Amino acid sequence: MSLLESPTAEPSVAAPSSGHSHNTALNDWVQNIAELTRPDRIYWVDGSVGEWDRLTKEMVAQGTLIRLNPEWRPNSFLARSDPDDVARVEDRTFICSTDPDDAGPTNNWRDPSIMRLELSELFAASMRGRTMYVIPFSMGPLGGDISQLGVQITDSAYVATSMALMTRTGDAALELIGPHTPWVPALHSVGAPLVDEDGTRRDDVAWPHSETKYICHFPETREIWSFGSGYGGNALLGKKCFALRIASVMARDEGWLAEHMLIIKVTSPENRVFHLAAAFPSACGKTNLAMLAPSIPGWKVETIGDDIAWMRPGTDGRLRAINPERGFFGVAPGTGESTNPTATETIWGNTIFTNVALRDDGDVWWEGLTSTPPAHATDWRGNDWTPASGTVAAHPNSRFTVAAEQCPSIASEWDDPEGVVIDAILFGGRRPSTVPLVSEARSWPHGVFMGATMASETTAAATGQVGQLRHDPFAMLPFAGYNMADYFAHWIKMGERLGENAPAVFSVNWFRKDADGGFVWPGFSENARVIEWIVRRLEGAVTARRTPIGGLPLAHELNTEGLDIDPQALAGIIDVEPDAWRRECASVADYFGTFDPRRFPVALTRELERLTRDLG
Repeated sequence: MSLLESPTAEPSVAAPSSGHSHNTALNDWVQNIAELTRPDRIYWVDGSVGEWDRLTKEMVAQGTLIRLNPEWRPNSFLARSDPDDVARVEDRTFICSTDPDDAGPTNNWRDPSIMRLELSELFAASMRGRTMYVIPFSMGPLGGDISQLGVQITDSAYVATSMALMTRTGDAALELIGPHTPWVPALHSVGAPLVDEDGTRRDDVAWPHSETKYICHFPETREIWSFGSGYGGNALLGKKCFALRIASVMARDEGWLAEHMLIIKVTSPENRVFHLAAAFPSACGKTNLAMLAPSIPGWKVETIGDDIAWMRPGTDGRLRAINPERGFFGVAPGTGESTNPTATETIWGNTIFTNVALRDDGDVWWEGLTSTPPAHATDWRGNDWTPASGTVAAHPNSRFTVAAEQCPSIASEWDDPEGVVIDAILFGGRRPSTVPLVSEARSWPHGVFMGATMASETTAAATGQVGQLRHDPFAMLPFAGYNMADYFAHWIKMGERLGENAPAVFSVNWFRKDADGGFVWPGFSENARVIEWIVRRLEGAVTARRTPIGGLPLAHELNTEGLDIDPQALAGIIDVEPDAWRRECASVADYFGTFDPRRFPVALTRELERLTRDLG
């Protein structure tokens, strides 16, 4: 495909070699968006290596990317976003359902007809002077039964290259969109035209964006409209927007699950294989678990996905999962040689870094990457930085974007269109007290209760603030595309459908603190000991002590050999604190009360009543 300059005011479509898409609706949509946004040129992304190389060179020339030292980090780049465009903007994220009750109390709602008019005004001529990139993409392996197709339009080359790392883009995906194939339209603009209405052209900036930002989802029509931000999930619309907000609605309607979950393959010393899915809010050890390097001999953990899982019942009645993404969009700070060596090996090259520091030797650095900081660097804002500066070198939500196949722990099944059978589901969060290290749900409804009552300390990715406790059910608070009460009910129904084939459910919490504020559990690679206990429970080889909150380990059956951990402290994080749990029940009751009781599943109310009663 070629990038064609339009010789007239009317943009012309540079279509694939076959002419146009096989889907008339797609061709019409592209033309309609071009007429609305008025780009100088239209380019259909082909997904080739040569294309990615050309676009990155153009962005280096523009100043959007800085090429890193190829001796340290080959074919890799650093982007510095505008300081006002550094994270998700949850207060500007909307579910535009026809009925506001379908969005529910945890989502921001806008009337879809009014929102379309407002967005159409914003998008009008928003791409003047720019290239409009048309990106066909597949979420999940090409042609898989669980996979879904989409097309994103954007005026950002940064988005086009990042989408190539995060999804299966280009000709191969386009060929799958036949005349009647469903696909999700995703429209994005940074909202910074380069040509005024009178024809005056202005110079571009390294990171264009708009003060006005909207990330809007239309669940009934399966559409995404995003305006004003060029950053992360605001702009890479295959990620949270499609893979969770829109896909969760598709999953509800079609009888499957679209979840904010990692997927790992665990192999025991006896060579028995188990697959686990786990939901964690951002910065709660999710990537560390997805790329876990076990500290205990004989155990192996391999990566299938680090962030999102799509799960459908298979022909055998068991839940099968795929990772719908092709790459990792990981939080950089805290990812380091000691905490997550697998991740640091993954990003050896072919990586786009955003808002990290630049070392004087042309490589990148961030807090936690190494134990010793560089003596001097250029921080994420482009300013001189030293360890004495009193500021962070990398933004707390700085990121790396890299293809999953580079991960040394990637499982051979990670790209299997059929997916993998899920044996257990884990729910976790950052809780300094109350929630034990690990517990097992006594039933599927109790497991759904565990997911529904998750709470965690907030992170920079979510709010720009840290340390505040908020309810984050299923780690889906910002990502469920419909009423959360209906979402809970859908999980209950999925358990009824799966029956005895439903996965076991566990709660985990690596973040319990002692009286001095230190972590009791060492975490990181030692979390393999918790995974070992979970697998042994699946095998029936260890005991779960019955308590009001679920099954807890016996201290002697949790492998702590070689750990420097006080037995009394360990006992404290695998036990029940009745007073703390009574307070937890009161907090959960208040939280459940925020939902419409007519929509809220009775099964969860009964679980809360049972817990309250059993605590005495």
